[in-house]
Amino acid sequence: MTETTVGIGGAAESTDMVLNIGPQHPSTHGVLRLRIVLDGERIQHAEPVIGYMHRGAEKLFEARDYRQIVMLANRHDWLSAFSNELGVVMAVERMLGMEVPERAVWTRTLLAELNRVLNHLMFLGSYPLELGGITPVFYAFREREELQAVMEEVSGGRMHYMFNRVGGLKEDLPAGWLGRARDAVASVRSRMDVYDDLVLGNEIFRGRTRGVGVLSAGTVHAYGVSGPIARASGVDFDLRRDEPYLAYGELQDTLKVVTRTEGDCLARFECLLEQTQNALDLADACLDRMAGLAPGPINQRLPKVLKAPEGHTYAWTENPLGVNGYYLVSKGEKTPYRLKLRSASYNNIQALTELLPGTLVADMVAILGSLFFVVGDIDK
Repeated sequence: MTETTVGIGGAAESTDMVLNIGPQHPSTHGVLRLRIVLDGERIQHAEPVIGYMHRGAEKLFEARDYRQIVMLANRHDWLSAFSNELGVVMAVERMLGMEVPERAVWTRTLLAELNRVLNHLMFLGSYPLELGGITPVFYAFREREELQAVMEEVSGGRMHYMFNRVGGLKEDLPAGWLGRARDAVASVRSRMDVYDDLVLGNEIFRGRTRGVGVLSAGTVHAYGVSGPIARASGVDFDLRRDEPYLAYGELQDTLKVVTRTEGDCLARFECLLEQTQNALDLADACLDRMAGLAPGPINQRLPKVLKAPEGHTYAWTENPLGVNGYYLVSKGEKTPYRLKLRSASYNNIQALTELLPGTLVADMVAILGSLFFVVGDIDK
């Protein structure tokens, strides 16, 4: 039990101050509320209050058929839409015992890595912005536009691609698209040194992030933290390597799991940056392999009404922000009986209760931004 004394007027100098950050505060990534208790400039206690964006997606899954739920899953992490779709269709395919054509497997892997780069570029630009550096976000959006152009050409969507289907992908790639995708990847890679020069080489940025918000490996395990945040604390875990899915089993020579041991804000940013560069390498490896694939189908023919057999399964993927899991329970109907979503940001944000106490208010935004979360992914 901790005792909090709240006072007003003349007694305020010797009492704790309870402060609400949000739910509309501009320094948060959306509608998140933090309830913090301050002793002067130092945070004593922090409690994330979530749910302001909750739309009941897990309940809505139960009222939509297996084609329609892809749209619902697409949206919780709006920076990782393709990866979100992937987990759902993989769970349904596993229930059906369905094999996906080789062209679809490689195309999914390529698009998942391009989506990873798009996600990471947003945070590589927005995190320095939160610390007062406005320039990097303009570079980040320039790179994002090049990749979004090829993603939009193949799927028709800029953010919500809706390109995955149970059994494969919506349709085959446009003529000449592989060449345009390769050019976009090469263009983005040629300008990635901007973040080393502008951000990592900036002494103010390093001063605001080095040694700040240190997350221990024990806390990572206790809260189920995953993704670049966990790897920055020395937890060497990546589903693409440790439990390969799609074509990652054949990409082990290219795949590099980036880790750090410091666990501070700077380490988290460095992990994100190196992981972005590795995702571009993986995209190139996929493009090389797809250039040599024989023509063939990109999806399976499905019945008009798709029903999954009775049973349950769990499919998890290494989403850009961490482990994304779908627990699917079927009663043999055309809609899921239950579909539980395990989103990365939901677990990652809980670590704030351990990270913020003892730090200064001035460091709060630096720590908050370094957790690279999307509020829709927390609230689901």
